[in-house]
Amino acid sequence: MTSTTTTDHAVHEARPAQAEHAAHADHVADHVADHVVNADATATYAAARDRSAVLDALIDEHAATDPTRFRMLTGDRPTGPLHIGHYLASLRNRVRLQDKGVETFVVIADYQVITDRDSVGEMGANVQGLVLDYLAAGIDPTRTTVFTHSAVPALNQLMLPFLSLVTDAELRRNPTVKDELALSDGRPLSGLLLTYPVHQAADILFCHSRIVPVGRDQLPHLEQTRAIARRFNTRYAAGHSVFPEPEALLSDVPLLLGTDGTKMSKSKGNVINLRDTADETVARIRAARTDSERRITFDPGARPAVANLLTIAGLFLEESPESVADRVGDGGARALKEVVTEAVNESLAGHRARRADLARDPAYVASVLREGNARANEVAERTLATVRAVMGMGY
Repeated sequence: MTSTTTTDHAVHEARPAQAEHAAHADHVADHVADHVVNADATATYAAARDRSAVLDALIDEHAATDPTRFRMLTGDRPTGPLHIGHYLASLRNRVRLQDKGVETFVVIADYQVITDRDSVGEMGANVQGLVLDYLAAGIDPTRTTVFTHSAVPALNQLMLPFLSLVTDAELRRNPTVKDELALSDGRPLSGLLLTYPVHQAADILFCHSRIVPVGRDQLPHLEQTRAIARRFNTRYAAGHSVFPEPEALLSDVPLLLGTDGTKMSKSKGNVINLRDTADETVARIRAARTDSERRITFDPGARPAVANLLTIAGLFLEESPESVADRVGDGGARALKEVVTEAVNESLAGHRARRADLARDPAYVASVLREGNARANEVAERTLATVRAVMGMGY
């Protein structure tokens, strides 16, 4: 009896120790795996940066004479007004590429609004607001096709064959899907959100886009699109290139924070909208988070809120955030905010004036979208006809 009790005691003592060692081993394995993933992601990003620089140089050299070679797809979800983050990271670049001769398609992704929300909101007003900001920023509807998802049925029909080319596991590994799952608090994942990466692929591939302006966090989305193009060509087109594999054109604009020091987000109300008046901009920047240090320095690690304001001012003024910091010096948060406010309001004055003029002509704004939808439908229907033909469905 004594012997048995002693043995049982030893087993019970060993089990927690074994569990602890197992947990430690799992932790180490997870750490190693994360390190490998991060290292791979860093290497992938570095390669993408190098290729993006080459693309930019090729665009400078050839876009004016061969625009379809650099056909570009970009766009926005009409969930609310565009803000300075959109302007600095995307809108200005779209106009730059358009003016260099790049053939551009801009999708207003109205169907994607309902991927992660229960209602469409003020869809009509939001769509009109996007078109106003595009035109005010310099988008030329004679050179750029502006269209909405819901008006191009053939684009959306491409999702059916594309869905056959991806697995459930792939979709659930997508960063956007994973993030939404983590934030869902147990709410069921909608089928539309799960297949969001495939809808994006349809957006990009329907017009045979060759380049897609993206940030670093969007590279996995583009890689999924490339995989779908590759698989379609192999599985359904006998290796012929029906769809090109689009490449990333990476933005040089860093991730900008909102006025509260957190991620810039329309839903948080921590943004400066392009449609805001000068006085509204003053109020938003005056309320922006800073810190108590009098001397203004650019130190993103230790002073992220201050660094963010310096970055915003620098981007509008086309100078480095360090030089803005030197100019403010010991002026403190108040002087910094005055510099930022002046930079934003002066830079956006022309945009806001053009936007107000355009808003007085809603018929013209509607015609831009109508003509863009017609052009996108022509392209999408040709693409769908090709897809059906190579799949033996041309009847």
